[in-house]
Amino acid sequence: MYYRYHIFFCINQRPEGKSCCEDHGASDAFEYVKGRVKELGLSGPGGVRVNKAGCLDRCEAGPVAVVYPDGVWYSYSGRDDLDAIIDQHLSAGQVVERLKL
Repeated sequence: MYYRYHIFFCINQRPEGKSCCEDHGASDAFEYVKGRVKELGLSGPGGVRVNKAGCLDRCEAGPVAVVYPDGVWYSYSGRDDLDAIIDQHLSAGQVVERLKL
């Protein structure tokens, strides 16, 4: 396995004011997690890859991110939630149940 985890952030912007993850700061969340993963030495082969994604079709639960290969979907509302995903799931392999969709 080249990466232990991939985390994909929906950064989709929907037209005509329809609800979407980007309306909830998804790009900022992506940049924050990408930076923290690098700072913590978790990135790179054998570690974590932080990716942007188009629409993940879970707009009603947004903003959303999904961690593979575990197939765990998360909704988050700020840096505390993002830190929990980084510290518990991406670092320690434990699903953050309170954020799971």
